[in-house]
Order: sequence, then C-alpha cells, then structure tokens
Amino acid sequence: MTGLTVSTVNVNGIRAAARKGFLVWLRATDADVVCLQECRALAEEFPELPAPWRLHYAPNGSARGRNGVGLLTREEPEGIRVGFGSAEFDGAGRYLEVDLPGVTVASLYLPNGTVGTPAQDEKDRFLLEFAPYLAERRDKAAAEDREVLVCGDWNIAHTAADIRNWRGNVKNSGFLPHEREWLGSVFDAGYTDVLRALHPGVDGPYTWWSYRGRAFDNDTGWRIDYQVATPGLAERAVAARVERAAEHALRWSDHAPVTVHYR
Repeated sequence: MTGLTVSTVNVNGIRAAARKGFLVWLRATDADVVCLQECRALAEEFPELPAPWRLHYAPNGSARGRNGVGLLTREEPEGIRVGFGSAEFDGAGRYLEVDLPGVTVASLYLPNGTVGTPAQDEKDRFLLEFAPYLAERRDKAAAEDREVLVCGDWNIAHTAADIRNWRGNVKNSGFLPHEREWLGSVFDAGYTDVLRALHPGVDGPYTWWSYRGRAFDNDTGWRIDYQVATPGLAERAVAARVERAAEHALRWSDHAPVTVHYR
C-alpha cells in the first residue's frame, strides 16, 4: 500500500451539510477516502459530488430520515460490503466497508443511546454483536495480508481525556463504564486509536460539540469520532488532526472531520 489519507465525519444530514459548506470542504480536501455518517438520505437524494468522487452508500432501509453511512473514494474499490452479518443492524445504515489495495476501510455509525430507554438497549445489543465481527475482520484481513481501518462516529468517549465535562457525564450514554470498557476491549484486541496514539497525554482534541449554548465556543466537546486501525496501518500514521471550524458560524455539522495521513 502506498500513502493514504482518510477523513471521517458525521455530517448530521448530508443535504443540510451540503448547503452549509460540506461540498466546499470536499473540493479542497486532500483525502483519498472520506467516510460519512448520519447522512439521513437515500443515495439518489445526495447532492452532486465533484469529480472524481464515487459514492458507496448504505441507507437505513426502514426509516429513510435516519442513519445512513457512506464512503467516498477517488478510485473504484475492489469490493463493497454492507453490514457485518447482523439481522437487526445490517439494513439500518450503520456499517459499510470497501476493499482498497492492501486495506479495508469501513464507515461506522454506532447507535447513540439514552440511559433507561430502548435506544440504550439497542446500543448495547450493537456492541455485543459488533465486537466479535471486529475480531473476525481483523483475523481475516491478517490472513490476506491486509490492514483494516474502521472510521466513524463510535458514540463513546473512551477516557476522561476525551470529554471536557467528564464528571457531569459519568451516568450518561456515551461515557458509561460498560461502554468505555467495551471500547477499551477493542483497543486491547489488536486495534489502535490512531489519533490518540499520535496525540497522547492531552485533552481532546474533541470532535463533537452540542449546538446548545456555547459548547463550541468554549470547546466543551466530546471525542467520539475515531479512526481505529490494525497495528500495521496504525504504525504508518504520520499525522492526525481534527478539522475544527474557525468559528461557530462556519460549521456545517455538529461534528468535525478527523483526518489522518498514512505513509
């Protein structure tokens, strides 16, 4: 595999993001692959993309205004797969992967829960199903001499360094002990949190800020958008950044792109 630059961003509605500046960003990015989450549209409802971008997309089959994950590539992939073998989640627009030379890149939109509601139960079911698949994908890729990169909105802040107001969120979904432990088990089982590996010992950099109040201006954010790679690819990561807007008015999503350069 030669050099590869990958960006991932939850667009919070692709049509709204396009109106606010996503397409301007897309024309300017040096990424080879862009992973999108929460597109909330059908493929035919996407804005026209600038050349040479190709869209590969997995919508929510039952609720068209929710979820939806995409992968934009400059070249045609060797293979495309929707879902991870889950009867409940494969049609829900939550996981899509493509095979590029030497690497499989995935776009993930992990469910966002609320404690004490069916949404949290759904999130917990997803975690139970997804962890074995990650191990299976890692092992299969290793047998094929490939790397794996799972990008997206994981909806979990791993440690106190990944959330500004961690003390006020210890009982909230996204920072629950069992969620954090689950994400830690992913990292313990042969995957690397690439941005954290390149930025150890610092708070953030955060990737999501509520639209409420002055969360963005005060940088009261969460780091819930990750690029998670198998070791061989993680070792090739030379630079990682969060493309935080210069000011609130310039945001085109409540998330910011996470971009990593791999040599």
